[in-house]
Amino acid sequence: MDVAVSAHTAPSSRWALLVAAAAALAVVGALWPPLHALHYVAKPASTLLVALLAWRAVDAQPAYRRAVLAGLLLSTLGDIWLMLPWDLFVAGLVSFLLAHLAYLYAFTRLVPLAPLRWPFAAYAALAAGIVLLLWSHLPAALRAPVLVYVAALATMAAQAAVVATQRASASRIAAAAGGLSFVVSDALLAIDRFHTPLPYAALWVLASYWLAQFLIGRSVWQSRA
Repeated sequence: MDVAVSAHTAPSSRWALLVAAAAALAVVGALWPPLHALHYVAKPASTLLVALLAWRAVDAQPAYRRAVLAGLLLSTLGDIWLMLPWDLFVAGLVSFLLAHLAYLYAFTRLVPLAPLRWPFAAYAALAAGIVLLLWSHLPAALRAPVLVYVAALATMAAQAAVVATQRASASRIAAAAGGLSFVVSDALLAIDRFHTPLPYAALWVLASYWLAQFLIGRSVWQSRA
């Protein structure tokens, strides 16, 4: 399969298919215990493929590209912490918190923070609803870290929506959709872990997670100043 990407043209759909194939292998490994070793390889590989996609966009806005790359590499670290057989949830939470801050920084390279209020109000309401649903089920030691994480996630997604609203383009709309997909993925993960086990949770959580990462990584290709 030819997945070569030039420095000046957007990646073909074949790159998306490559990421999707790696992600599918990771999901199969997560759902089918005999192939769990496949999950250990394919999960970080899927996110690293998205990072490689962003890294190849050499003519993108430099600060945006660096920040998105940092977010993707931090996400890969979070992938590793969360897939290991030990309870490293806090380490994964911190890694993804830093990833969201990196993405937030990237989006503020395009538009100043919060020039519009309604996306922040909408995501604040959504985040509050999720936290209220989970609050009584969260261990006391996790409540403060989860609040900080949810605030960072909602702010990142809201800022992505602001960018898409004020400077509409395919890449910026993709980034906003990626922010929303990240909220959906983390909400599903939290509900499954702390509230009610969901059928085929790994499928829904990971599918929405890699959709988010791919859309944000893909947005680098048109993030010129």
